[in-house]
Amino acid sequence: MENRVAIIGAGASGLVACKYTLNKGLTPIVFEAEETIGGVWARTIDSTRLQNTQQAYQFSDFPWPSSVQDLHPTHTQVMEYLESYAHHFKIFPCIKFNSRVISLNYVGESFEAMESWHLWSGTGKGFGSKGKWLVKVQHTRTCSIEEYHVEFVILCIGQFSGLPNIPEFPPDAGPQVFKGKVMHSNNFSAFHNLGVENFVKGKKVAVIGSFKSAVDIAAECANTNELLVHKPGETILFSFLVTLLSPLRWVISKFMESYVKWNLPLKKYGMLPKFRFDEDISSCQIALLPEKFFDKVEEGSIIIKNSQSFRFCREGLVIKGEAQPLETDIVIFATGFKGYEKLMNIFESSVFQDCIKATTPLLLYRQILHPRIPQLAIIGFNESFSTLGNSELKSLWIANFLDGKLELPCIKDMEKEAKMWGDHIKQSTGRYFKRGCIGNSNIWYNDQLCKDMGYNPRRKKGFLSDLFLPYAPADYGDLTIK
Repeated sequence: MENRVAIIGAGASGLVACKYTLNKGLTPIVFEAEETIGGVWARTIDSTRLQNTQQAYQFSDFPWPSSVQDLHPTHTQVMEYLESYAHHFKIFPCIKFNSRVISLNYVGESFEAMESWHLWSGTGKGFGSKGKWLVKVQHTRTCSIEEYHVEFVILCIGQFSGLPNIPEFPPDAGPQVFKGKVMHSNNFSAFHNLGVENFVKGKKVAVIGSFKSAVDIAAECANTNELLVHKPGETILFSFLVTLLSPLRWVISKFMESYVKWNLPLKKYGMLPKFRFDEDISSCQIALLPEKFFDKVEEGSIIIKNSQSFRFCREGLVIKGEAQPLETDIVIFATGFKGYEKLMNIFESSVFQDCIKATTPLLLYRQILHPRIPQLAIIGFNESFSTLGNSELKSLWIANFLDGKLELPCIKDMEKEAKMWGDHIKQSTGRYFKRGCIGNSNIWYNDQLCKDMGYNPRRKKGFLSDLFLPYAPADYGDLTIK
């Protein structure tokens, strides 16, 4: 019997999911709505650089080429790297481009039967259930629709694309009263590669959104200081050690706050963060400032306006607290995406939609499997500081699971574990818990996956090195599918 796997999305997560399912002799079909791979990277402006260092953002068995010397590679370099990976591991023949998945429908098992299951998917296995997924795909050029029946689905659609988050406005105060042009950053990014310089040249542009201030070493600091934070499922001894070291965590956090304030003119331009550094780190709220950002602010080509509310007028924007309207020609919403709504809407059944809507953050066993959604995995939705490495280890885990090399607990125990991690995320990330970031427990999480697969989670040579040195994807490069 052919075990077909549908992988939705050909971003970085989709590529590694395809690679590892291919290695297991499965038949993956990758559906990609765009005409190229890369996911979010295919829809970013050319000046975008990698937020992580290249050491933290790489495939474990496929290092960056020696020609890439930048600590933070450019958009072009990242795209070339992803394309090289896809060519090297023969992933391109598996991809159906311009193919947008418009719905998923689980058929062959009744919801009444599923409610009685003790084990995930009824059997606790990836394959073997009577159920299948009906994948409805629309070709983006011809609008024709095809249907595919598959035994397993891996969702790699992420939070930060697809469904723009546009603020709502009262009547006569929205974009319709504005004489200029309004767009979301997602559209702007796609347009940029076609020559947006001409589109914005000589025009006043207002960007709606906020920019997270941090320094290049923030991600490194987060990995190094993982010993200092509580983690779900930790032992009593480990919990005692973390509590004992909590003053050191506070000192490091305050030092980093002082370092950022000293080196960047945040106070001068009203950009001082209102929350603690360690909370922003734990919720993955860090970013690499564009080159010469504050030089442009100083010269006046970038003007920062701090306001909790605004509305449109014919000339531009009326900002709360400002006496005069802000005249502008173009307004760009950099206000993020409705990731949960996008994920929920892909399911045809309201039962599965309710499974996604019921909890925030999204409660997944091992951050991969929803206990109540059978024969489906989600990779690349929750955040970490090493998203690529994290997605690769998840893909290795799911490949081992589909090959019958690891066993799942019962559904109730899966839900208990998922809730434990959800509670941890809420406690450590504060107001940004919906993003599902596990940045302050990433190594601990990777350890759990390694143990499940029968691998030694200690990837460094020497006790002290393993305890204090930051981990990178290359540390997992020697893991092979059994």
